Amino acid sequence: MDLESKVKKMGLGHEQGFGAPCLKCKDKCEGFELHFWRKICRNCKCGQEEHDVLTSNEEDRKVGKLFEDTKYTTLIAKLKNDGIPMYKRNVMILTNPVPAKKNISINTVTYEWAPPVQNQTLARQYMQMLPKEKQPVAGSEGAQYRKKQLAKQLPAHDQDPSKCHELSPSEVKQMEQFVKKYKNEALGVGDVKLPGEVETRAADKNNLNNGDRGTSAAVGAMEDKSPDQKASQYSCYCCKLIMKEGDPAVYAERAGYDKLWHPACFVCCTCSELLVDMIYFWKNGNLYCGRHYCDSEKPRCAGCDELIFSNEYTQAEGQNWHLKHFCCFDCDCVLAGEIYVMVNDKPVCKPCYVKNHAAICQGCHNAIDPEVQRVTYNNFNWHATQECFLCSCCSKCLIGQKFMPVEGMVFCSVECKKKIMS
Repeated sequence: MDLESKVKKMGLGHEQGFGAPCLKCKDKCEGFELHFWRKICRNCKCGQEEHDVLTSNEEDRKVGKLFEDTKYTTLIAKLKNDGIPMYKRNVMILTNPVPAKKNISINTVTYEWAPPVQNQTLARQYMQMLPKEKQPVAGSEGAQYRKKQLAKQLPAHDQDPSKCHELSPSEVKQMEQFVKKYKNEALGVGDVKLPGEVETRAADKNNLNNGDRGTSAAVGAMEDKSPDQKASQYSCYCCKLIMKEGDPAVYAERAGYDKLWHPACFVCCTCSELLVDMIYFWKNGNLYCGRHYCDSEKPRCAGCDELIFSNEYTQAEGQNWHLKHFCCFDCDCVLAGEIYVMVNDKPVCKPCYVKNHAAICQGCHNAIDPEVQRVTYNNFNWHATQECFLCSCCSKCLIGQKFMPVEGMVFCSVECKKKIMS
């Protein structure tokens, strides 16, 4: 395949959100253009989630595929035209009468996602217990937060080999087995309920199991308590604080119904972000988001952000990399055996560093090579040479000497400072 055909083929999968403005860089970004193997914009280096890309259909397809072949198939629907599973997220629309001067107007609030419970009052209570800036009201900061977390917590390339860059047949097979395993052993969706309802259900189940022999000790003990005591017996698994009576709690089936969380406490144990749409992964007594569960199981390439299924990969700067992806963050040249400099935790080749990132010498006004010594003071830099680190008045060399800094200038004495500053 020639280069032009290859670029055209890649372009087909890279049109999603093309040209969308960056919400972080604003006018500095020319518009979203996906890098051909990194999961970032080629123009501003921000992720797709930082751009104003309309991704609701794409995200619904991604979550639909995640729930396929699991016990959560009730949350998906397959389209007749292509058979692709789509996530049936629960959208909640609330209407509140608002008194006006002449008549009553209707104020409508749309939540782009809400817990899939029959009791809307319970769903509404759940939403009110979330921080205001994380409530997914259409057009709000909370809706943007949800969209960003869907992209971060549930990367499509953590479950779909077709979203990955040039996997071998062996790697595809390993990935499919890995996804099947986490769907069977870790994936879950939170359940919003009133704590009392869960205890009642547990009591009914015990009665069925025990016939007429009475309830379990735990439920029996509950019946002996006053209402105030009953409310205080539930505590959040995360913050350990007591649940208020009448407040909804989130349960995770994989954790067992003896554990419950405040809605705002149902977070990933690694990134502490609210678990988007209550989708969790349970492992060793902890809740994880999809990304950090996968990170706990497999190494992740710091270049392409994909999980590594190959036995051969490299480790550098405390991170893991596919061999072909240990590249300069600016020009994509391979860095194996080359000199590189870390800039914001990203490796950059020496030529790109000198061109784009190097500190400028206050003496000669040239870029300072990363391998040479320099003097740094208050964000000002000098080559550590007799030609550059000089008194700004008399040109005396200041290496190893006391000096007086003033706004990017350095002086050997009060007299020199007075001559220039007067």
